[in-house]
Amino acid sequence: MIPAAAAFALYLVGIVSRPFVYAGFLLQSGYLLYRGALIGRLPLVGVHDTLNFLSASLAGFAAAVYITEYPERKFLSACSGMAALFTVLSLLRPPHMGPLPPVLDTHWFELHVALSFFSYALFGVAAVLGVLYLRSPGLREERLQYRVAFLGYAVFSISMIFGGVWAHLAWGTYWLWTPKELWTVLIWLYYSLYLHARLVGGWAGRPSAVLGTAGFAVVIFTYLGVGLLMKSSHSF
Repeated sequence: MIPAAAAFALYLVGIVSRPFVYAGFLLQSGYLLYRGALIGRLPLVGVHDTLNFLSASLAGFAAAVYITEYPERKFLSACSGMAALFTVLSLLRPPHMGPLPPVLDTHWFELHVALSFFSYALFGVAAVLGVLYLRSPGLREERLQYRVAFLGYAVFSISMIFGGVWAHLAWGTYWLWTPKELWTVLIWLYYSLYLHARLVGGWAGRPSAVLGTAGFAVVIFTYLGVGLLMKSSHSF
């Protein structure tokens, strides 16, 4: 857990110094690779590993957006702060070291979870752009928020398909009516509404930014709130 603690410190300093964001991302990615080599699978089970995966994904996508589309210091600082928060929360839970339960021992599960957290990270980056737009309205931030959220939506949709395949292999059905699955569909419907309203409903601007930002709260509740408080097929 020491590398995760060091990544937290780097992200914290990254709020004021850009190179530390990159260093935090590289260290945390290396930590995940080390965990994967240690346990012989992708480290995607348990709060510790998934929060580190989410944090590294968010930092990586934020750095890509910063370098290619939006080189604003305040954007990378906000994303670094969010990555630091997720990383320090991961330190509250021990890493999962045991063997995988039989229902998780399939590549469809790993694809489903990895793509889910990639989409969560993209929704987080979109939320940061939405907040920046709401604080200081600019067409660029709102448009970029929409594009990043759309990419997250596409990745999330694919993850849902893979999740259905995993469920069929594990339980013999594509759908189990558990709280996690219901809230997952709610995320998909929410972002469908946001993207549709922004594209054809004339909701560009402040309403779109509010919707795109609030959606990340639904994402985090589905991930942590439902995962920790409600019993479902995703509780292990």
